[in-house]
Amino acid sequence: MSAAEKAVDKSEQRRLSVFKTYKLYVGGKFPRSESGRVYEVTDSKGTWLANAPRSSRKDARDAVVAARKAFGGWSGATAYNRGQVLYRVAEMLEGRREQFAREVAEAEGLSKAKAAAVVDAAIDRWVWYAGWTDKIAQVVGGANPVAGPYFNLSTPEPTGVVTVLAPQESSFLGLVSVIAPVIATGNTVIVIASEKSPLPALSLGEVLATSDVPGGVVNILSGRTAEIAAPLAAHQDVNAIDLTGADEELAKELEIAAADNLKRVVRPQAVDYARTPGTERLTAFLETKTVWHPTGALGASGSSY
Repeated sequence: MSAAEKAVDKSEQRRLSVFKTYKLYVGGKFPRSESGRVYEVTDSKGTWLANAPRSSRKDARDAVVAARKAFGGWSGATAYNRGQVLYRVAEMLEGRREQFAREVAEAEGLSKAKAAAVVDAAIDRWVWYAGWTDKIAQVVGGANPVAGPYFNLSTPEPTGVVTVLAPQESSFLGLVSVIAPVIATGNTVIVIASEKSPLPALSLGEVLATSDVPGGVVNILSGRTAEIAAPLAAHQDVNAIDLTGADEELAKELEIAAADNLKRVVRPQAVDYARTPGTERLTAFLETKTVWHPTGALGASGSSY
């Protein structure tokens, strides 16, 4: 070994470990929890992985403000543009496959090969939903036959600000499967990451920040699911809530709280995230607007505009 190689070897031995600091993702920025609290995240064998921020009620309220602020611009963008943005997220994830495969393997106790397959499926899921952004209106909208000289058109519109409790066990593929359809249809979202395995979700925030997703469209919180979800379920400026990551008891409590301002609610159900999704999650947070437009008086020919 040359003198230069020995010097490099000694330098590497003297280096301190640089541990990653995970932060929340709110409004396109990376704040620490307002409370300053963290909690330990361990792998499937109980080995310490990192300290994740433990979000407070104030963090939840800040996320709602950010999501509402971003809603006008995101919902007003063309469906084609939203598809481009979602595809860009897939491109960015493709460049960080190894990092996410490692985090998924640690979070879910999978082998490297299985974790890599999960990450590939999650990337494909972004592409799948990107392709649906400018097509879902053709499936759920249309022209309605009416008696009289009118056009009667029904078109889907986003519900608004949506809170999503991410799946507890599927820390990445399940996470993507509940986020992507919400924003594909023009909604903005506040995500409560898996309490047990939040690290892939927090890393996803880094990808979103460096993609074309506007700040505030996706906001990611970590911590105790019940503690964060309660104020969001009762929040008057949240329009809908997806209870996928809640257990039966918590889901019942949150559904009661959500009824106060007539939130749309998606109840928890068993889902195989590896299967190709249908359009149910795309339509879950859409409203239908019907417009009547006069065509003019009918002429002798029977048709006049």
